[in-house]
Amino acid sequence: MNVRRSAAALAAIGVLAAAAPATAADPSPSASPKVAVPSGLFGKSDPTYDGVWRQSLALIAQRTLGYRPAASAVDWLVGQQCAKGGFAAFRADTAKSCEGKGGAQPDTNSTAAAVQALQALGGHGGEIRKALVWLKNAQNKDGGWGYTPGSPSDANSTSVVIGAFAGAGEDPGKLRADKGTPYELLGALALACDEDGGGALAYQPDKKGRLVANADATAAGVLGALGKGFVNAPAEARAKAPACSSSGRATKTRVADNAAAYLTHAVAGSGHLKSAMPGAEDQPDFGNTADAVVALAADGWSAQAKKPYAWLEKNAAAWAGQSGPAAYAQLILAAHAVGADARHFGGTDLVRSLNATGPAPRAAARTEESGERAEDDSNAGVWWIVGVGLVAGIGIGFLLSGRRKKQQP
Repeated sequence: MNVRRSAAALAAIGVLAAAAPATAADPSPSASPKVAVPSGLFGKSDPTYDGVWRQSLALIAQRTLGYRPAASAVDWLVGQQCAKGGFAAFRADTAKSCEGKGGAQPDTNSTAAAVQALQALGGHGGEIRKALVWLKNAQNKDGGWGYTPGSPSDANSTSVVIGAFAGAGEDPGKLRADKGTPYELLGALALACDEDGGGALAYQPDKKGRLVANADATAAGVLGALGKGFVNAPAEARAKAPACSSSGRATKTRVADNAAAYLTHAVAGSGHLKSAMPGAEDQPDFGNTADAVVALAADGWSAQAKKPYAWLEKNAAAWAGQSGPAAYAQLILAAHAVGADARHFGGTDLVRSLNATGPAPRAAARTEESGERAEDDSNAGVWWIVGVGLVAGIGIGFLLSGRRKKQQP
């Protein structure tokens, strides 16, 4: 989930040779937007590659903090949905149809993020059901999802989609395609303990079918294997440090624990993960480090999450200020996962900083209120989604497009 889309922009113009991990992002590609930034949208940078993503994370973070987002911000996100249910990264003209020649192309990551945001907001059961049908139709035969319909499955896209279905009350393990389930796809991307990077997940197999450890995919994969989305309250702490294990069945729990062991080792020295963008200098990856904090805490490794969180407190405020609302949201969700106060983040008030990037929210009487309403609103008919999705999928042509991501670490 790290602040996503400069990598996407580069990939779109052919600078990157391969897709970036789905939950990754950096500041939007230009400080001077090529398109007008719409009213209601968080951030002032070009939304072409990250509009829906950053809006979704901002709304999720506000609801997690107990705020009720501004109607204009919610309306903007809802208005981005395509007729068939998917969400593109950004639709400059919502009167123009999605897909087809010149239309905005919906993708799994934007759609899954929007579903999690609408679920948190409550009162959007119809939009959520349409989006889940679209996602079901985009599922690959191996049980996973790629960034765009028809593209090869990757750990990041599969994990963020798992979070969307799980948040809507559906068991992702029952979303079986011809050759497997989403959980089985994640297991197939996990490196064996005796391999270099053992326990980690690969983003995808490389051209020779080999698996290469990818920290971003690993952090995403922990949440995916646990069946969890972006928001995670502190889990019950586990006593022993995580260790990679090859004993017994390769269950989703073991996939998550082994991945957590890899992340623990990766941040043990410096306290942060390193950037692996092609051609980039050896430098910290703030977004992936925040993802690792959430992943470790969600799996019960709260003690191991404290070191990278402490590093973020000392070093990440300037990055968030430059990167914008999605970065602030990531840090807020990391603070939430370890039970820290996002208003006192190493001298920075993340809450005030996030709220200043978009329409002002208002305080909610009960933080959990919208979540309860969302559950009632979207769980009804969830198996109808699967049935309709299977039928509708027969007639939907998958659009192949270049991915907007960075090369795996």
